[in-house]
Amino acid sequence: MSNPGLKENKRHTILGVMSGTSLDGLDIASCTFEISGNAYKYVLNECVTIPYTTEWRNRLAGLPKAGSREYAATHAAYGSYIGSMILNFIMQYSIDADFVASHGHTIFHQPHHGFTAQIGDGAAIAATCGLPVISDFRSGDVAHGGQGAPLVPVGDELLFGKYSHCLNLGGFANISYTAEGKRIAFDICPVNYILNHLASLAGQVYDRDGGMAASGNIDHMLLAKLNALPFYTLAPPKSLGREWVENEVLPLFHASDASLNDLMSTAVEHIALQLSNCIEPKMETKLLITGGGAYNHFLMRRLESLTSLQISLPEKKLVEFKEALIFAFLGLLRFLEKPNCRSSVTGASQDVCGGAIYLP
Repeated sequence: MSNPGLKENKRHTILGVMSGTSLDGLDIASCTFEISGNAYKYVLNECVTIPYTTEWRNRLAGLPKAGSREYAATHAAYGSYIGSMILNFIMQYSIDADFVASHGHTIFHQPHHGFTAQIGDGAAIAATCGLPVISDFRSGDVAHGGQGAPLVPVGDELLFGKYSHCLNLGGFANISYTAEGKRIAFDICPVNYILNHLASLAGQVYDRDGGMAASGNIDHMLLAKLNALPFYTLAPPKSLGREWVENEVLPLFHASDASLNDLMSTAVEHIALQLSNCIEPKMETKLLITGGGAYNHFLMRRLESLTSLQISLPEKKLVEFKEALIFAFLGLLRFLEKPNCRSSVTGASQDVCGGAIYLP
């Protein structure tokens, strides 16, 4: 990095940047970490979600089917966009950050074919915002035979060890926990990716509080088909991507004659059932739930009903910005040259220190 002495510091302020598959917007979180031996403490400082314009949402959503020239152009332009949003954020809150850790936006995730791709050129981010940038966190793990996902469990283990299980409900649901001395984690099912898609058919960005789903009825034939998808029988490590939803899940919804509210209700029931399958066998579970799906009141009620859990959410800032926080932390581990991808989670041949570093 630009300051050779920075590595010896015990306190670091890092900007974590995250864009999820549900295309809600760009999350930027200013995070301060204190290091004491092998222990880490964090403080979430200023955090913002910058909603995507219709133009950016459509451009990102359509990129998987675009040509190589448009892909390359968007990779660079999106990096410049991220950098400009970071620069505005820094100026607005007078932030003195050491560097940026950017997840980017996932366009392709096919680890079984040996690749994953998150756009948002780190060089363009660094040149625009004037800070060193760490990005491309997943490809190193995939190169070693891993899934490249989920990556959040390293942060779950080192920052949120007081919880027995950490469940994130974003575009996809993923869970992590420690078993027999190893961190285990995997993607469970699509959440906001499918719920937001269904809401868009009614001209809505999302189903506020799960109101549409709560007013519908379950299509039991569709529910049975969803629950019978082969992915749910696989043992971890396993991860999900946009391609799987488009090829395996959406066609089942589109083939149903049920009303939109009934489709939404069926989707919520499917999600709640898949989540409960991963939680209910674990006795005395102390569960941390984060991600936008945690605000779906109907989904939370169904999960409570199926698991007998009493669900309480953490502070709003943590619910909404935990992933940005953890990618800031993964950037810290990369900077310290410590592993930030667990082979026990991803199935890689070894633990990996992932991330490419770009200087401004």
